[in-house]
Formats: sequence, structure tokens, C-alpha cells
Amino acid sequence: MKLSEVLVKPIVTEKSNKLTDARRTYAFRVNRKANKLEIKKAVQDFYGVNVIDVNTIVVPGKAKNRFTKAGFISGVKPAYKKAYVTVAEGEAIDLYGNI
Repeated sequence: MKLSEVLVKPIVTEKSNKLTDARRTYAFRVNRKANKLEIKKAVQDFYGVNVIDVNTIVVPGKAKNRFTKAGFISGVKPAYKKAYVTVAEGEAIDLYGNI
């Protein structure tokens, strides 16, 4: 798998910002087939930081229902993989630099 395909996008939420402040941990949405070694290598190459730890989780899909004029619509949100990456002491990833 190419390193450009591993990281899908960073997750920027209140929970991930608290983890960043408290533990230097960043959250990323990653490819379902990527393993921890590939995620570590991709973050180190793209952001130029030393990665200490990588934790992954597969978020299961959810059933969603909506009532509209056309009637009752059912669907499923897809499952995805999330990675929590901890960087070395004194290093940081600038997620807002390109905005």
C-alpha cells in the first residue's frame, strides 16, 4: 500500500483536541487495510515528527433512519478505521497550517 493512501484525513473534534493538549495524541481517519507500521511511517513522512505509539480502532457502521415526505428511508453509514497517534515529547503536528 502506498503511503499516500494510508492517511485519509485528520479528525478535528473537541475530544481529539483535548487528547492533543493532554497527551500529544492526534486522531486520523485511515484506510481500513492499513496496519500500525504503515500508519506510523506515513505520519512520520508527511508531518516530520517522531511517532512513539499508534493505537487503532475500527468504528462499526450505524443504521440510520429518516422520515421524509417520500416515506421512511433506511440506510447504513459505513464503517471506518481510526488511528490515535502519539508523538514524541516537544513535537507537534500543525493541522491548521494549510487553512
